[in-house]
Amino acid sequence: MSDSSPARPAAPVLDVWCELQCSDCRTALDDLRALRARYGDRLDVRLRHFPLEKHKHAFAAAQAAEEAWEQGRGWEYAEAVLGRVEELERRGEAVLVDVARELGLDAEEVDTALIDGRHILVVDADQAEGKAIGVTGTPTYVIGGERLDGGKSQEGLRERIEEITDRLLAGQDA
Repeated sequence: MSDSSPARPAAPVLDVWCELQCSDCRTALDDLRALRARYGDRLDVRLRHFPLEKHKHAFAAAQAAEEAWEQGRGWEYAEAVLGRVEELERRGEAVLVDVARELGLDAEEVDTALIDGRHILVVDADQAEGKAIGVTGTPTYVIGGERLDGGKSQEGLRERIEEITDRLLAGQDA
């Protein structure tokens, strides 16, 4: 027996170019949580790495987040690290391992991933793609072909993302 029902269209994708040592990205968390709660699996929110040179632990944080994704807890990990940007600045990579341990992740594996660099290519690829589409700061959002810069102000961005998402979802239903 075959299922002849039409395939469900892919959810619209919201790429969030983020840096885990960025206070503006921490501010954006409330909007991201609200979007994820409102749309659930109807919106695919993807964290994309864009570590900035001015933050010396951002590249390591991106690698550690990739390891957390491998362990199934990427969003929780990213949110926890963003909640501790000042501590990350002060204490460095030890915070990344501490956060992993606190979340019940394999902290030794996170530490090893930072040493062996197994996620460097993913982080580099995200950063290169971001640069190619004009990302210069974080957070930057891309949805429906539109790039929205949240680094200067988050004001009105969630509403704009909701408008675009609603339009894309309505187009799927038509």
